[in-house]
Amino acid sequence: MHLKVISFRAPILACTILATLSVSQRCAAQTVQVDITPTHATNHFRPNETLGAGIDRIPPEAIDSGLSQPNLARALASGWQPVSYRNNTELSIEAWHWNPQGTWSESDQKGYFTGSTTSTEPIRYSYGYSLSHRGFTRNDGTPNAGFSRLTDGDDGTYWKSNPYLAQRFTGESDTLHPQWVIIDLTQIQQIDSIQIKWSEPYATKFLLQHWVGEDPMHGATRGVWQTFSLGGIERGRGGVSILRLNTTPLPVRFLRILMTESSNTCAPGENASDPRACAGYAISEIYVGTTSADGEFHDIVRHTPDQTQTTTYCSSVDPWHEAADLGTTHQAQVGFDLFFTSGITRGLPAMIPIALVYDTPENAAAEITYLKKHNYPISYIEMGEEMDGQYLSPEDYGTLYIQWATALHRVDPNLKLGGPSFQGVTEDIETWPDANGNGSWTARFIDYLKHHDRLRELSFFSFEHYPLEACRSPWGVLYDEPHIVSHIMQVWHDDGVPMGIPMFITESNLSAAASETSMDIFSGIWLADYIGSFLTAGGNGVYYFHYLPLQMEHGCNDSPGTFGMFSVDAHYQIQQPLAQLFVSQLINLEWVSPGDKLHDVYPAKSDIDDGAGHELITAYALKRPDGEWSLLVVNRDQSNSHRVEIEFKSSGSSAKQFFDGPLTISTFGKAQYQWHPGHTRYVGHAEYPAEPSVTAESTGMADPDGPILRSTQNAGADTFYELPAASVVVIRGNVRAH
Repeated sequence: MHLKVISFRAPILACTILATLSVSQRCAAQTVQVDITPTHATNHFRPNETLGAGIDRIPPEAIDSGLSQPNLARALASGWQPVSYRNNTELSIEAWHWNPQGTWSESDQKGYFTGSTTSTEPIRYSYGYSLSHRGFTRNDGTPNAGFSRLTDGDDGTYWKSNPYLAQRFTGESDTLHPQWVIIDLTQIQQIDSIQIKWSEPYATKFLLQHWVGEDPMHGATRGVWQTFSLGGIERGRGGVSILRLNTTPLPVRFLRILMTESSNTCAPGENASDPRACAGYAISEIYVGTTSADGEFHDIVRHTPDQTQTTTYCSSVDPWHEAADLGTTHQAQVGFDLFFTSGITRGLPAMIPIALVYDTPENAAAEITYLKKHNYPISYIEMGEEMDGQYLSPEDYGTLYIQWATALHRVDPNLKLGGPSFQGVTEDIETWPDANGNGSWTARFIDYLKHHDRLRELSFFSFEHYPLEACRSPWGVLYDEPHIVSHIMQVWHDDGVPMGIPMFITESNLSAAASETSMDIFSGIWLADYIGSFLTAGGNGVYYFHYLPLQMEHGCNDSPGTFGMFSVDAHYQIQQPLAQLFVSQLINLEWVSPGDKLHDVYPAKSDIDDGAGHELITAYALKRPDGEWSLLVVNRDQSNSHRVEIEFKSSGSSAKQFFDGPLTISTFGKAQYQWHPGHTRYVGHAEYPAEPSVTAESTGMADPDGPILRSTQNAGADTFYELPAASVVVIRGNVRAH
């Protein structure tokens, strides 16, 4: 069903047409009103700087096919402009070798790696290396793979904190950057003792604490850390000893070792000439339990080198590693040379990441040096990836940010740096409150930069946007998007992010987990609402994710899903465009005028709701550089079409203006696209080793599958517009008063 332009002079005929087409039985028009008061414009943007897409770590085969024809041309046909290069290695607790060629700080290919700035072999892929001194079993960024060295049962391995958080590098007392490890006993256990096998350097001053409240990792302000009655250690000597926590057993689930003073000693065999080797804290193994009356210690921790070990978390990890720690090569970051020469960037400056939380400033500086030597255009540099998912404190991120910024600005003082690239949160990020009771991560990060007179180093503030709860997407959640995205931006400003600092959403889609919903028209309607509301709320840059076609993966509720605009076959050749491809084209090629000309955003609203206060029709208005007014109109009513009048009005004037003359109308709705889900089959146990018990017998398909319906029609003051159910419509033309 396409948008109908209906003359007000023939109301009886209009109703007859509506009834015949089974579109809507409404004959009384409702209104979409655009406020065109010049001073009420909410934003101004240039499409080739503002509307972009992102590329992440994906299989090399997907890189090869996605950056080759015909797939590349079909991706570019979406109209997205600048590219944000996403760094997935930090999410997996890995060190990133952005260049496979480089040097190690120690012999035998181990230590701290720095990529070569002078290598001549083109970089096609790059990889992550797991960290030898990891202290996480898992965190909010990594998949359920790898393990912590704190409870792996191997006395020869150890966790070590990041040396760049020690006084030698921060220039501040270690008490301002306390390091910690947490043991999650899974359920409440009665404990009164702990055994710590320290490595070197060890903590000479630390606290042994337990959490009173909910989960401290996901409810930081809904509880408090309490020090055990015997948990204050003032003169730690390292080595191995059993420490009593309390005179009698206490019920505990989460236990924390909070370290504030280091021995600054080196382990035997370590490279003592490198100050990083002897800075911070190191623990080989942790045991927790009770001490019986006969003096015997009874451990309740599970020590295994896999995900079934007793879970531990840590404040940071030393980026030291070895060549043997190379992770999977079945997933790769696209190499910078291939990235910049393939055509995916359109020759526009790209947003580039540097690794921060598991890297060194020398490697980050080498990366940017390499890019500048090759004259690859950079717009912005994002400092780290999803810092909140790594449980990094705002002060620790702040000091790393400053150290890395110093190194990068030695390469080029004009580089535009920013972050922290938050996960797709919709509320303020909470962290354990400081001495002043401040539990806002963002507020404390901004305060840290201000206190060190380095707020000028923050050229933009970035975060990701995955608003829907994974695996839960009832239709009604579509109503929430405009509020969600505008609300979180207001939260960051309330936390102290200055109004003049640009806000970028550097990665975004429906949810952090793919499913059939990702291919349904639902996802296209959400995308239109999201982009329109973000720009109306004053957003400065948005990046759709994922730009390149990917295969279906096992998604929510055992349904196959994919992030992206296409379905592909086993060889990554495109089979079908999906809903978000068509809506991307509506946004980038119809609503805006592609290019570098300035667009003005004006507020628009409708008076159409569902009786419960939910706005069914949303509209986003642009004054284009070609003089046309362009409306992106979203009908979120999946059952009913709506007949609307569109009027333009300036504050202080009673005169109304309307579209007048030829209109370009582009419509995408259920008549143009419908997704038919695939079929799955369940068996009690996997039929073949390592296969899921739910298998897909078919992957689903779209029918019809486009194209967008485009038409040109004349309009005037008496024109009404029919918006099909569950549709996105762009209406574009000139406006004059009547």
